[in-house]
Amino acid sequence: MKIRLMNKFIITIIIGALSTPILAQETDHTMSLDEAVAYGLVHNQNLLNAKLDVESAEGFVKENIATGYPQISANIDVADNFELPTSFVPGEFFGGQPGEYVPVQFGTKFSGNATISGTQMVFDGVFFVGLKAAKTYQELSTKDLIRTEIDIIENVTKSYYNVLVNKLTLELVEKNYGRLDTLLQETKAMREGGFAERIDVSRVQVQFNNMKVTLNNAETGLKISEHLLKFQMGMPIEESIMLTDELSLAMFDNAVEEEFSYEQRIEYSTLQTQERLAQLDIKRVNMMYLPNLDLYANIGAVAGTGSGASLFNLGNEWFSFGFVGLRMNIPVFDGLMKHRMVQQRKAKLSQVYNSYDLLKNSINLEIEQTRIAYNNAVQDMNMQLENVNISEEVYNITKTKYQQGIGSNIEVINADADYKQAQTNFFQALYTAVVSKVDYEKALGNLN
Repeated sequence: MKIRLMNKFIITIIIGALSTPILAQETDHTMSLDEAVAYGLVHNQNLLNAKLDVESAEGFVKENIATGYPQISANIDVADNFELPTSFVPGEFFGGQPGEYVPVQFGTKFSGNATISGTQMVFDGVFFVGLKAAKTYQELSTKDLIRTEIDIIENVTKSYYNVLVNKLTLELVEKNYGRLDTLLQETKAMREGGFAERIDVSRVQVQFNNMKVTLNNAETGLKISEHLLKFQMGMPIEESIMLTDELSLAMFDNAVEEEFSYEQRIEYSTLQTQERLAQLDIKRVNMMYLPNLDLYANIGAVAGTGSGASLFNLGNEWFSFGFVGLRMNIPVFDGLMKHRMVQQRKAKLSQVYNSYDLLKNSINLEIEQTRIAYNNAVQDMNMQLENVNISEEVYNITKTKYQQGIGSNIEVINADADYKQAQTNFFQALYTAVVSKVDYEKALGNLN
């Protein structure tokens, strides 16, 4: 890090530019980077949906728990038997010949049945394992929420720095615009005094007109970057925002903390949860081999009468009944279906184990790539910073020589173009360095 050049640039470019503020506007929000991130972690729509997924997972767990509670139902059945069913009984019951059958109808025209049934699970291995799996699924949704939060922190941070870079770019473009305007007026005055030609004025005029376009593009770029920041934060676009943080090259002086373990990455933690889910799925299928035990009870009353009105007489027309029992369901043979199910789930678990190696290699590659990109970006930024200082010095010398009559107008124009290009290159390199640092910290699992 070239401290002397950085300090010079901070004084001459950043601090100097900030002394000429952009035309202020009425602001609804004034935020630092931390405040912008905190706002995004509350209002971003993707995060709100992720939180709803967590709530849904909590409801799924409670839904599974509810199946282990007593299940009670009630039923009332009232029927008008307008055509009673016919049964056939042996004829000898009525004095007939053996082998003959007599059609008879049994029942009442009106009948009623009212029951209350209840069951209580006593033991079901599939239920208890499924309950653990449901809670693990809830944990998985929570980790998805954390992943979403990390993405929001990354996007808001990059967008925030993008606004700061565009703001500084606009301020420098405004200074360049004023500098070219001064040069244009001076060249016109020199032409009137006979010290410059018309073509000299025309050259500066072309540069000045181009600077107007550059100024308009810089203003538009700043507005678009502000809108993007508000979008990433979940802030309405029509609201205004003012940023309080400032870009400083000092942020690159501190080395990024490189102590790393795979558990710092949410992707690795998510894979661990997926492993537990796969193991529980195998255990759940194995529990299907065990019998399950239920306690059940049923109470009610029946009625039969020839009169519809009598059916609703709750006196002697209704006859109660009730029973309670214990039911065991014992699986015996299912054609090896559960065995095949276990084999399938073991294959899925093996895929998870293989994913560990793949994920570790992917993380290692990402860390190495982002480290190299960050270091290169900082080096490029330093070189572009040096170019800014050199091109500024060349421009000042060239302009002084021209004003003294010992230099040409075309040299001033070329030096000015080189100076502006160096400034543009620097700010592009500065933003690239900022983004590379954010990517590197995310790769190390430090972005939280």
